[in-house]
Parts: sequence; structure tokens; C-alpha cells
Amino acid sequence: MKKFISWNVNGLRACREKGFEDIFKKLDADIFCLQETKLQEGQIDIAFDGYHDYWNYAEKKGYSGTAIFTKEQPLNVTYGIGVDVHDHEGRVITLEYPDYYFITVYVPNSQDELKRLDYRMTFEDDFLAYIKGLEKNKPVIYCGDLNVAHKEIDLKNPKTNRHNAGFTDEERGKFQNIMDSGFIDSFRYFYPDMEQIYSWWSYRFHAREKNSGWRIDYFITSGSLSDKLRDAKIHTDIFGSDHCPVELDIDL
Repeated sequence: MKKFISWNVNGLRACREKGFEDIFKKLDADIFCLQETKLQEGQIDIAFDGYHDYWNYAEKKGYSGTAIFTKEQPLNVTYGIGVDVHDHEGRVITLEYPDYYFITVYVPNSQDELKRLDYRMTFEDDFLAYIKGLEKNKPVIYCGDLNVAHKEIDLKNPKTNRHNAGFTDEERGKFQNIMDSGFIDSFRYFYPDMEQIYSWWSYRFHAREKNSGWRIDYFITSGSLSDKLRDAKIHTDIFGSDHCPVELDIDL
């Protein structure tokens, strides 16, 4: 069985000061993905014995960025989705293995007053086209901060957040399009009715102490992998970021 971990670290240098390396070693994942590294090349020296590492940096300093640490060397690595308007923010890394593709993605935030909602909609459509294209060859597993709570069960205050970034009808509709095209939200596959389990909490208003959070970090898989899924976890006891790590256990 393989263990995959995804974590929005909200600045890897800051997270490192809060115990990132110890957490990484304790979780002992086969693949460990990061979003929002907020790094440029050469700004951090970090490596783990037994892992290959791949980084996608945003051109804008201190912004976005993704990374993958993997025990098994992939056949091929690509950065971005091949659409120029999206590929300057370090949001996507794809690893190809013999039997599947593995992707980490940091989906754009629609921002205050939904300033980037239109851009976000374009990204969603292009990303779905990208993963469906890959899926013609072999199954896809992707993970990351998708910046959307799919259903009311996925955040503490759905009514007051109805038109806020991350819980607009438009964003939720794009997520539903992914589900309707044959993908699986692995956590809900195992725990369809579990409430009050979140992966992100605002730093404001003591939100984490009150567990006033959102589930916006996911592992999504092709439907053809459903019989190989073993468990999905959200590590709410792990600190170091405003997000906590999420996990997929799968037989591959």
C-alpha cells in the first residue's frame, strides 16, 4: 500500500521553523506534496534521504509555488498544464508512473470581492481538460489546495459564506463538474456524512481553536481506481500552517 500526503504549508520557510522536517519524517509518505511554498529557486536548502524532489516556482516572488517529494522516481515530470496564461504561477506538477499519473495542484484563490473568479473559472476548465486528456492514457490521482468547499458539510458556516471566495456557486459547480466527469473525492468516498472535519482555518478569530474551518484540501482520483482506495485522512492534529496535511492510502 502507498501513502500519499498533501499539505499547503503557507510558506515553507515559516513552516520549517514550526517543525516541518520532523512532521515530514514522522508521516513517512511515499509521495509528499506541498502547495504555497512561497519560494524562489535557491531560497531554501532542504532534502530528505530516499526522496527525489521536484519544484515549480512562481515568477512572482513570495507567491504560490508547489513541490513534490517522492520515493519512487517517476518516468517523466512536467510543470504546468501547457496553457501559458496559467503556467507562470508555479501551480501544477505532474509525475508520470507506469500505471498512473500523480499531480499536485494549487488552484487559484478567487480573492476578496471575487476579483479573480473569472480567471479561476478559466483555470478550472483548462485543468479539467488537462486531467481528462491524461486519463485517456492511464488513471489520474491529484491532490492539493483546491480552494473550494464542495458542499455545506465541508465548512463550518455555509450560510454566511455563500457568496465568498471558496464557496460560490460557480466554484462549487466547477468541482461538481469534476465529480460528474468520473472522478472521486477520496475523503467523501469513505466518509460521506462526516461533519466538522476541516483542513483549513483562518488565522483570525481563534478559528482553529473553535474548529471554525473549511475542507478545501483534497485527494481526487479517477473512478477506475475506486477498488484500490483504502483510506483517506485529514490530520487535524498537525500544526505548522493554517492548513493541515491530508492523506490518501491506496493499493497501486
